[in-house]
Amino acid sequence: MEKYSGHMNFLTWGLAFALYLAWPASVLAHVEQGQAVGFITGLEHPWSGLDHVLAMIAVGIWGAQLGNPALWILPVTFPMVMSLGAMMGLLGIPLPGIEIGIAVSAILLGTMVLGEVKPKLYIAAVMVGFFAIFHGHAHGTELPAGQSGLLYSMGFVIATGVLHGIGITIGLIHRWPAGKLALRGAGAFIAAMGFVFLWQAVA
Repeated sequence: MEKYSGHMNFLTWGLAFALYLAWPASVLAHVEQGQAVGFITGLEHPWSGLDHVLAMIAVGIWGAQLGNPALWILPVTFPMVMSLGAMMGLLGIPLPGIEIGIAVSAILLGTMVLGEVKPKLYIAAVMVGFFAIFHGHAHGTELPAGQSGLLYSMGFVIATGVLHGIGITIGLIHRWPAGKLALRGAGAFIAAMGFVFLWQAVA
């Protein structure tokens, strides 16, 4: 019962934070306008692309399938390395094949979830970190003109953490046989959508 209560508390806080993200930006009117816009824009940006959303949720689900310590190492590795990719984008450092890299991330991460693949932890972390560079670079290069790069970056890193948290929460059903099957189905869907994204990227 105590463990169940802890999961419910985690879910409650996650939903509360999601509602906060959806709250009108006007509630932050006391913050300097440019800063509020930069931070809020960063919070909103990861949610604007289904390719980003699915890949980040897949990281959380895969971590839940792998269990500790991957459960927290993968969701921490992704935003940390993503920040480096974002810095590259903000500085104008080119990175070829960004959209292809993002699409492939959905394909491979979805496949990992589908197959419940359990590689060594460092291999999983390197894989997640590699794809995080592409996602981060895409965020960095899409910074709207006149907005704070630092606050924008803080916003999308926090939003990414929320998406990972959603994936982890979904992954909690892994403890039941039906839940394991459902997660594998989710992995198949994410991988299939990755192929759609790849087709769009190369078309």
